[in-house]
Amino acid sequence: MKYITPLLVLACVTFAKAQNFTATIQKLYSSPEQTWNELKTSGSIPYTVEDSVAFLYKGNATSVTWMGDFNGWGYDKKFKNAGTRIPNSDIWILRASLPKDARLDYKIMLNGNDWILDPNNQHQQWSGVGGGSPNSELRMPSWKQDPASIEREGIAKGKVQRDILYNSPSLGYQVMYSVYLPSGYNTNQKYPVIYVTDGYEYLHERMGNMAIVLDNLIADKKIQPVVAVFVDHREPVNRANNRRMTELAMNAKYLTFFSDEFVPFMESNYSVSNDPKQRAILGTSMGGLTSAYFAFTKPGVFGMAGIQSPAFWYKTEIYQVCDNPENPPVKIFLTTGVVNDAQDGARKMRDILEKNTCAYQYSETNQGHSWGNWRDTVDDILIYFFAAK
Repeated sequence: MKYITPLLVLACVTFAKAQNFTATIQKLYSSPEQTWNELKTSGSIPYTVEDSVAFLYKGNATSVTWMGDFNGWGYDKKFKNAGTRIPNSDIWILRASLPKDARLDYKIMLNGNDWILDPNNQHQQWSGVGGGSPNSELRMPSWKQDPASIEREGIAKGKVQRDILYNSPSLGYQVMYSVYLPSGYNTNQKYPVIYVTDGYEYLHERMGNMAIVLDNLIADKKIQPVVAVFVDHREPVNRANNRRMTELAMNAKYLTFFSDEFVPFMESNYSVSNDPKQRAILGTSMGGLTSAYFAFTKPGVFGMAGIQSPAFWYKTEIYQVCDNPENPPVKIFLTTGVVNDAQDGARKMRDILEKNTCAYQYSETNQGHSWGNWRDTVDDILIYFFAAK
């Protein structure tokens, strides 16, 4: 019997799937209404096979374009995002090639100015600052939802104390925060602690969903029980006013508030460790910039920094801050998507961390600048910082 190598089998399967994709597209052109109904009934819009995707829309329009992570929401002009109408139908199509395990946010733009969710795609991802808004979600065939982010029954769950107000003398205004206490929280022991910027979004079940992630990781004994402090940058009496672009922009006054005022206050009110090696700061985008700034400026306060899709471009002096630390933080975990995300700045920082022999982990995902990306990687950060002993 002739031996067939696994690679040859895989190549044959891939070729067969590619043929199926091509055959379906050809059928769309020959029998558009019938094929559309078949794809819609089976929940196959967008239609994906391996690394191929066909975005589809049905309706009257003068133009249909797809805007999303894949074209930088319009900034990446190299990605051709205009759909074409299938002859003798009102069905529009855009074909593209994307990584097999990509997960990307998008919307459809009709007639050059009318942005809508994909009416035939049930999957949505909330993204955005200060509460978020839904985008349609492209799930390529090899992407799988991180099980750590899925709520489970039958496990012990922590308690979240929400929307607590703190009057800051140094800032001159009220700061709002929430606290996650692990199941069985006991004031007779000291817990490791993680401070989370953009805390409202990290807690939100449609965005970071981090309380669920903590519950699952603690239940599975992947991490120690941890206290998490979620700092909300919205003004308490006017939550449409989000202060993050000021507070998280390498703001020395905000760092002083955090290290000299807020951390001691939390330690006097909650049973958390005062050891920097047991204290982490976490943030995404502008919060990722802040995490790096806090940890490298005050390594005696923040021994660990989780940095997700950092907005290093906003304050490029962060590279100098991190390049020659006198006392580098204990641990850094740096993540980025590679589909029009923060990969250029993250890779530059990775090289700095490597040169300075920092203890760090670095990861890239086939996603964009989205809460779907950050939720999928927050468990890796927590395990690296707080692995069960």
